[in-house]
Amino acid sequence: MAMWVFGYGSLIWKTGFPFDDRLPGFIKNYRRVFHQGSTDHRGTPEFPGRTVTLEPAPGEICWGVAYKITKEEDKNDALLHLEVREKQYDQKEYLDFFTDINDSEPAVSGVMVYIASPDKKSNNNYLGPAPLEDSAKQIVKAEGPSGPNRDYLFNLEDALVQLGFKDKHVTDLATHVRLILSETQDAATKDI
Repeated sequence: MAMWVFGYGSLIWKTGFPFDDRLPGFIKNYRRVFHQGSTDHRGTPEFPGRTVTLEPAPGEICWGVAYKITKEEDKNDALLHLEVREKQYDQKEYLDFFTDINDSEPAVSGVMVYIASPDKKSNNNYLGPAPLEDSAKQIVKAEGPSGPNRDYLFNLEDALVQLGFKDKHVTDLATHVRLILSETQDAATKDI
């Protein structure tokens, strides 16, 4: 029996494990939000970056990619990889995955999804919502072992565009980060 994993953040463009098939699509009743602190990839414990998690949102959809893994060895490799990579995400859900907006029946049931919950007892890296400007400033400054936090945001934006998906939250945040970077660069140029 195949194992399916849904990627809605960096898993869209950087999988890191073998898979047999990759299906673009969405899950229902969730939205992607930059509410999870990253202290191990895109930030540090002293200055966490912001990465995506999912929050319940009745009637909304979250676009991403589902990966099918069939070989037992590949399943084990994928789970080992994901348990390390997603260690700051404290929940796993098994959700329905759709490939067509008009379908009432899922393309795949039981797709595994890692979620960082807002429960501070089980997820001490949860940052929660913040004004767009504050989130953008944090993303501009944060950097961790996997690189600058802004690269994570821009890679996610690019990956969604390449798939033909729109996510207003991601686009608005990326636009604001670019504005801050542009203003910073303009100020630095004036100082020369």
